[in-house]
Amino acid sequence: MAIQKKMVRRSVAPKKDKKMSGPSVAELLLEIGVEELPYQFIAPALVSLKESAERLCSDQRLTLQSVRTMGTPRRLTILIDGLAARQTSITKEAMGPSKAVAFDQTGQPTKAALGFAAGQGVAVQDLQVRQTPKGEYLFAAKHEAGRPTAAVLVDLLPQLVSALSFPKAMKWNEAGVRFARPLRWVMAVYGGSVLPVKVAGITAANQTKGHRVLGGGKWVSVRDAGSYLRTLERQGVIVEPQRRRQLIEEQITALCQKAGLQLNQDEALLDQAVYSTEQPTAVMGSFKETYLDVPEEILITSMKEHQGFFSLRHKQTGKLAPHFITVANNRVKDMSLIREGNERVLAARLADAKFFFDEDRKVRLEERAQKLGGVTFHQKLGTMAQKQERVRKLAGFIAERVPSGQAELRQIAERAAALSKADLLTGIVGEFPELQGIMGGEYARHDGEATAVAQAIREQYLPKAIEGELPETEAGQVLSLADRLDSIAAFFHVGLVPTGSEDPFALRRHATAIVRIILERTIRLNLADLV
Repeated sequence: MAIQKKMVRRSVAPKKDKKMSGPSVAELLLEIGVEELPYQFIAPALVSLKESAERLCSDQRLTLQSVRTMGTPRRLTILIDGLAARQTSITKEAMGPSKAVAFDQTGQPTKAALGFAAGQGVAVQDLQVRQTPKGEYLFAAKHEAGRPTAAVLVDLLPQLVSALSFPKAMKWNEAGVRFARPLRWVMAVYGGSVLPVKVAGITAANQTKGHRVLGGGKWVSVRDAGSYLRTLERQGVIVEPQRRRQLIEEQITALCQKAGLQLNQDEALLDQAVYSTEQPTAVMGSFKETYLDVPEEILITSMKEHQGFFSLRHKQTGKLAPHFITVANNRVKDMSLIREGNERVLAARLADAKFFFDEDRKVRLEERAQKLGGVTFHQKLGTMAQKQERVRKLAGFIAERVPSGQAELRQIAERAAALSKADLLTGIVGEFPELQGIMGGEYARHDGEATAVAQAIREQYLPKAIEGELPETEAGQVLSLADRLDSIAAFFHVGLVPTGSEDPFALRRHATAIVRIILERTIRLNLADLV
């Protein structure tokens, strides 16, 4: 029986012109309609959606031009441009037994050759003999024609949705799919036609919903990917996050210019506004000037954390202004009702914050510090009082070894350390944990502590990020070093060390901060002396 001696390897792709246009390519539109998603989930989900789509298309041999994702609280959308009409065809090869084993002395195929051919699904006469470094061996070549893309997508799209993961997920129907919020509709259109896809028990269609208010809650049809954005914009939805961001920034700038104010820049708050809205409209409101007697950190944090409001400053003085900007998810001619409603809610929040602040000042930090024995630092490491005492001793030890240090520096550092954790028992820090240290410094000033002591307490948690602001004062640097060195030593002592993927107590960040303080500030220490 004749066996082919060689084979030409080939990969057959769908024909296309240089611009990937015409009937050989088409656009895919997938929209996942959901109940309102938490704003923090949306941006990571869109990144994951894009990466998963590119990976799955590559795995399925689907060539494409580009992948775009966009979304709002009610929808996650992916647009794939220039998607080939068919999978790329391939030729698969498999190496079988050696020629010596595959044929008998008369040149007839043995059971080994016949079994190899049957296993590969080819006729024995289609096997090839090829020279390899080991000698001559049998090879089988099997051509696999590409399936139509539409058929591939019916299987691929449910996998794409299932690949999305969230910090918190839920099941809501018998389909058993886990998602951040219940799915309410799925739109899947490829080349102008609806794909017969079923996701989480929902059959895909070419319909979507617009803005809950501006769109009237009605269903609207989408012909193709090209008309998708225009159709939804007429229904009050700006799907592209970058367009919403630009619109918000332009509106805020216009409001500030008109009022002679400037924005307290906050990228995290801007992200929140972008991903909490479908039709963003910036509105400026105000609050009573009497609240300006409260430290601005409290006002700014209350506006941000409780209401998602932007705080404002006077252009001339840089002082906090009794105004705010909120971004509403609506668009009406008269925004006064929205403004007044937000002003009422904020007034209640600021009244609460002022109450906490006033009550906190009735008890001295020194008195609060005596109650830290009832606050657990860590179950293996004792109380916050014990930690504070360790930090006090370490701060004095470090202060003595600072080349420029004098007896006064040790006194300041030890006093600041002795009061450093007392603000954990205050109402404001209980409400806004991110203000710890800041409020300690504020209350220390109120109690009549030295300015240097109050400032050191305020700076003890700096830097708060890897490249964040460092403590300015030497006492603040000493206290920050002592606190971080104590945490690193304590957690290592009980075996709670960082791993490659986990660092729950931020010990790497503490180590980086220690190095930065020593290298970038006036303080000079030999770390070996502190270990």
